[in-house]
Amino acid sequence: MARNLKALGLWRTALIASVRQAGPDLSARQMAIMLQVYLTDPPHTVRGLACTLSISKPAVTRALDRLSVLGFVKRKRDTEDKRNVLVQRTVRGSVFLSDFAELVIRAGAVAPDDMAIVQAEEEMAAAAKARLEAELQARHAIPEDTVPEGTAP
Repeated sequence: MARNLKALGLWRTALIASVRQAGPDLSARQMAIMLQVYLTDPPHTVRGLACTLSISKPAVTRALDRLSVLGFVKRKRDTEDKRNVLVQRTVRGSVFLSDFAELVIRAGAVAPDDMAIVQAEEEMAAAAKARLEAELQARHAIPEDTVPEGTAP
């Protein structure tokens, strides 16, 4: 529960900082589309975004209308299949997401005491992983006396 509250607190802090800025205030749907377009490999289509996000094509189109007006994405008809509309990134959209990422980073800034706890937990997790890997390796090791002579194990 404490981890959930920390995560939600981080998200709240980043969103409040975003809303307080002079820039546009995107809906969750618009932000999800932005992140999908910018953080996954193209090509992106209205149909593909609707499928990936499990929302209707008209909902994607409305969100893209707003994002296009803001200059965060641009739409282009697919030259190979005129039925498809390709959604493309823009420099302005990249700058917006870069600035938003900075807000998230600042919201997640960790105090030195908290960082010591995080590092200790990471070290414990790494040690546990190493033990598990060693156990798995030991279980799957072939005893030397069962390997036929002249063959590599």
